[in-house]
Amino acid sequence: MNINTFRVLRVLGAIAICFALAAPASARPVPGPVAVADIPPLDGLWKGPLKVPGGQLEVIFRFVKLTGGEYFATLDVPLQKVSRMAVKTELKGDTVRLFAEEAATRFTGRISADGKQMVGTWQSPGFKVPMTLTFSALPALNDKKARLTPPYREEEATFSNLAINTRLGGMLTIPAGPGPFPAVVLLSDAGPHDRDGTVGDFAPLGLLADYLTRRGVAVLRFDDRGVGKSGGTPAITTADLVSDAQAGLNYLRTRPEIDLAHLGLVGHGEGGNVALLAAAQPLPPAFVVALAPYGLPGRDIVVQQQATTLRTLGTENPQIEAATKRQLAMLEIIRQTTDNAQAQAIVANMLKQNNAAIDNATAQSSAAEMTSPRYRYFLAFNPVEKLSAVNCPVLLLNGTSDLTINADANLNALKSGLSKNKALTIKKLQGVNHLFQPDQSKWPVINGQPQPNFSPEAQETIREWIVEQTKK
Repeated sequence: MNINTFRVLRVLGAIAICFALAAPASARPVPGPVAVADIPPLDGLWKGPLKVPGGQLEVIFRFVKLTGGEYFATLDVPLQKVSRMAVKTELKGDTVRLFAEEAATRFTGRISADGKQMVGTWQSPGFKVPMTLTFSALPALNDKKARLTPPYREEEATFSNLAINTRLGGMLTIPAGPGPFPAVVLLSDAGPHDRDGTVGDFAPLGLLADYLTRRGVAVLRFDDRGVGKSGGTPAITTADLVSDAQAGLNYLRTRPEIDLAHLGLVGHGEGGNVALLAAAQPLPPAFVVALAPYGLPGRDIVVQQQATTLRTLGTENPQIEAATKRQLAMLEIIRQTTDNAQAQAIVANMLKQNNAAIDNATAQSSAAEMTSPRYRYFLAFNPVEKLSAVNCPVLLLNGTSDLTINADANLNALKSGLSKNKALTIKKLQGVNHLFQPDQSKWPVINGQPQPNFSPEAQETIREWIVEQTKK
């Protein structure tokens, strides 16, 4: 990082020091439902330049409309290495209010008549500046006109999760030839995702599915609850998602093209934890591939994530330590205070004391989310608690450049939890981030611009390991 970039990041780094709680990208609370009426659809990317002392940063909001009509939104600031930060969204008429609790930052703007711009103001502690966001549609990743016909069969798949009486929709890709083929169900990271696990214009699960299917592995990937062609509402806990994984496995067990003896789960982020939990249940998968799952308890993940974020922004150690103390104090209040009304009142007061820019309504709303069942569950969730029951082969794969899940700390915890497993493989990939993209120097150049790709080393490691399981 050069000195000019460092100065720019320190401006927004000061924002992060003010907040007391930062959930990891793979486990942030899902924003609540939003009433939407009489405005053009927001689905897509909203990008704009944020002017800061010394330069400007590109800001990207991503909106995904859920089947219930509400929106799920996230924030990316590529220069800061901020990715998929949870954003609360409020819509009233043509006015949009976006609040990123993790950075104590808000944007309020009005949508133009043609639905192509939001003109408004970005505000954070001690910093207020006008900003205009411009709409761009998400890439048509599934548009067959935009790509060559693949050398395998694609089939829309619909199956039921009988545990919650919900239909899930997705895509089954089957290699050329008679089969039967080994097969996997892909599980996405935290938050509502489509079947490709799309983040911005990057679709890690879609890319992995294509790679594996071309090389002899059938793949089922599906829209998360409340997204695309799947019904229901987003799950509250990691454990809730286990039944979705089991439903996917059961669907593949009905297909004659599938080798029932070699049917596995491949999960990314929280999806990796879902896969491991499913492997501890009756009728488990034949194998599990967990890509950057978390191994530490949720409380530890939250603390570690905030420290990593602040360190990335160039924050000095004394400030990081002070922010960590404030954060730990708030987490302890949430843990000890079971009365939600009382807990919310205390947390809201702490938020306002830590950040004078937060108004009463925002503080109350944030406190309600931070004492919600989903967040309480995450803070108390111990990912290794049930791993002693996992007997199938497991591949744990992490990247050394993952700023969301620290590879060493989480792999060590998972290794301890799986100590009784005789078929455990652990591997770290140099320069690979949480989305399993390689170092940018290794991205392919398309039309003169580097485009992110799924790490070829990671893809081949996954394929090779799956093939090894089919020989046993």
